[in-house]
Amino acid sequence: MTSPYEADIEFIPGDTAPPFSLQAYPSGTVSLSDFLGKKNLILAFYPMDDTPGCTKEMCTFSEQRDEFAQYNCVVLGISCDDLESHGIFALKHGLRHQLLADTTCAVGRAYGAVKGDRFVSERVLFLIDKNGLIRDVKHGMPDFEELLMLAKGLHELQTEEA
Repeated sequence: MTSPYEADIEFIPGDTAPPFSLQAYPSGTVSLSDFLGKKNLILAFYPMDDTPGCTKEMCTFSEQRDEFAQYNCVVLGISCDDLESHGIFALKHGLRHQLLADTTCAVGRAYGAVKGDRFVSERVLFLIDKNGLIRDVKHGMPDFEELLMLAKGLHELQTEEA
């Protein structure tokens, strides 16, 4: 039996990030185009709201939000959960960054974070520069110090180029 979905997608540094536009908690719609020419982005796919690993990951991103911001980098959490679930999760844990609701898993599939006919994302994140290019891909639980260093290095490179 074949899956109705395309083969697994893998991105490498230098690839163009797929565009997206999703409803966000606490409000509004967030699109990749909102950041182009302005901010670098960490798009952090995670499996499910309010599970132990996902809570640890999203809480750490929330705690380090200001550190990423000093390097012109915004963190967005994204899962296949809906806005109501995101709201409960964010309020329970005091999350300060936006959570995107990919309820159809279409964005997750476009980024290769949702595989086959599953309806849950793998834990993978993408460092996307302000030009919309993927600079790094990390699978599994992130090393936050390494991510901060990558964000800092990207910011310094962009500052030198300006």
